[in-house]
Amino acid sequence: MAAAIAGHLRGLVRFFRDVMGEDAYRKYQAHHTASGCSGPPMTEREFWKEKMDRQDHNPGGRCC
Repeated sequence: MAAAIAGHLRGLVRFFRDVMGEDAYRKYQAHHTASGCSGPPMTEREFWKEKMDRQDHNPGGRCC
């Protein structure tokens, strides 16, 4: 019973991390590797800076 509850809680945490975009850099790295890009991938710091800059220039449907 406790193992099932722990499993559900881990799934819920994973869901919220996905919704909040916490796994965006990991997905970027996987895409970079799979697409065969010739250059090195951005560092995590470079990735988040570029992502925030892009959102600031193209706000789209953000609420804030």
